[in-house]
Amino acid sequence: MFELTWWWVLFLTPLPFLALLLPKHKKAQSAALRVPALTQGLQQSSIEQGSSRLKKALAVIAWFCLVLAAARPQWLGEPVNIPTQGRDLMLAVDLSGSMNQEDMVVNGRQVNRLLMIKYVLSDFIARRVGDRLGLILFADTAYLQAPLTYDRDTVEQLLKESQIGLVGEQTAIGDAIGLSIKRFSNKEESNKVLILLTDGQNTAGNITPEQANELAINNDVKVYTIGVGAESMVTQGFFGTRRTNPSRDLDEDMLSQLAQSTGGQYFRAKDTQSLQQIYSILDALEPIEGESRQMRPQQALYFYPLCAALILTVLLALLPIMNRLNTQFRERIS
Repeated sequence: MFELTWWWVLFLTPLPFLALLLPKHKKAQSAALRVPALTQGLQQSSIEQGSSRLKKALAVIAWFCLVLAAARPQWLGEPVNIPTQGRDLMLAVDLSGSMNQEDMVVNGRQVNRLLMIKYVLSDFIARRVGDRLGLILFADTAYLQAPLTYDRDTVEQLLKESQIGLVGEQTAIGDAIGLSIKRFSNKEESNKVLILLTDGQNTAGNITPEQANELAINNDVKVYTIGVGAESMVTQGFFGTRRTNPSRDLDEDMLSQLAQSTGGQYFRAKDTQSLQQIYSILDALEPIEGESRQMRPQQALYFYPLCAALILTVLLALLPIMNRLNTQFRERIS
């Protein structure tokens, strides 16, 4: 359906015609009568009259196009139902220096832990149709990168642009949970869910994990914790190869306690497949009921009359030049 957003702007259309009502100044008639080149003068006068009519016609059409563009024409599509059920999910991703440990494999290639998280969460975010997602990045402290939003593409892009060491080298798990609770505080009717991904233990921040745990319980925030990192890794040393545990600093007891006390669950992501287990758990969460809503896609059309007005304005500017060239051509052939 075609619609004018500011239809009242069309009342400006007759504005240029008001100039016709203004009193005209009569030009003084010359007493001299020029007889020579009478025929050429008549031809020139005829050309000028025709050019004047064309100028007026182009100016009127250009003005109407400008008024039409200012009225903001748009095309409204068919109504589209918006999902009325969804979840509020906050993602908290660790960017500490230990996330640079290359003990993960994605598509047969050895990568660090952050790249594996980005790979898995990209697909997870794409599947969250109808959910509101937020993104928190934490290291020495926690920062809100994206508030709760239905714009999944933006959340995914911000996650892809995150870099290790962006907010420090340590791990402030308590601050990440506290910031998530703060962002959930204004959402009363919501199943508040925090998904926290880390590979270490709390070594920084203003809030301890114990304090954050109490805040989460008091504010009905369900925390799902994911410990990222392989259990064993073969490294090359001075005395040859040896097998080590790259996740020896992972505080699984603390992460498990955080999850269980808030009604969530702790996952151990030793590889890509382990991290993907979170899909089935989150899909089983009970979605919140919302009011039925509809939206109609809108396509702006103002640029069509605006481009037409621009073209007509250019023609008006070129018209005197064309008339001058036409006159010179006539003089040469005569």
